[in-house]
Amino acid sequence: MRIVVNGQQAFGADVLKALLERGEDVVAVYCAPDKAGRPPDPLAEAAREAGLELRQPESFETEEAAAELAGLEPDLMVMAFVILKVPEAVLNAPTHGTIQYHPSLLPRHRGPSAINWAIIHGDEKAGLAIFWPDDGLDTGPLLMTKEVEITPDDTLGSLYFDKLFPLGVEAMLESVDLVREGRAPRIAQVEEDATYESWCRPEDVEIHSALCAEAPSGMIGGTTQAALFIGERIEYQVEVDGQGVIVINGERHRPIEEGSKVWLKLRADGHSAWLSNGSHKEE
Repeated sequence: MRIVVNGQQAFGADVLKALLERGEDVVAVYCAPDKAGRPPDPLAEAAREAGLELRQPESFETEEAAAELAGLEPDLMVMAFVILKVPEAVLNAPTHGTIQYHPSLLPRHRGPSAINWAIIHGDEKAGLAIFWPDDGLDTGPLLMTKEVEITPDDTLGSLYFDKLFPLGVEAMLESVDLVREGRAPRIAQVEEDATYESWCRPEDVEIHSALCAEAPSGMIGGTTQAALFIGERIEYQVEVDGQGVIVINGERHRPIEEGSKVWLKLRADGHSAWLSNGSHKEE
């Protein structure tokens, strides 16, 4: 079966490597364009190392995109962490269409920050879906889902890198097998169960000291992966003691007044965390 891999970052690279290791016929790789001054994308590097044709379009929403993909005569496109909009004309170009990974139990937590919101909302379980994408955002029929437990100690980093990342690679391979064997289901998502959240941004996770007994555990867990996109894992254990003092990895920071808002900022280099207190944010 002729396969096109479309994705980016470490997850896309690992999916590609797993397909190649078991002898799949990967005819081309699509990846986000290289950016000046930044390291090459891991998927692009993996494709180059394997000697595969690498395509890096700025957009799939062109008249030529579907024809260019169809010219590869693919049987299946595998989308592993894609953020560009891919229209149905491109999705349907392969003989068997396209399958895509999403790190939530669809239809719950559609959108780009699904793992964050699962933790922030206090979900007891998370998971992943392999689905058949359409023109909607994470709305296509399901091929399979897999569940994992969210423990009290889980953060964005641990839930993704330790659980949903490796399980997602396995699920992609399993899904490819089902497509090849003609046994891949298309199960309509139940719209009544659907939720959607946009990007998880700093203003979404302001910590209110009056709620320190419950709310911050999810908020903090859902935002402690500060360097997700450069491949490092950073975790901070944060709590508020009885005197209103923020404690980060055992280090005490200045007291906060009951009812005030606190912003926790994590540096992407992993060396420090700092706080801003009151009515403004420190930059």
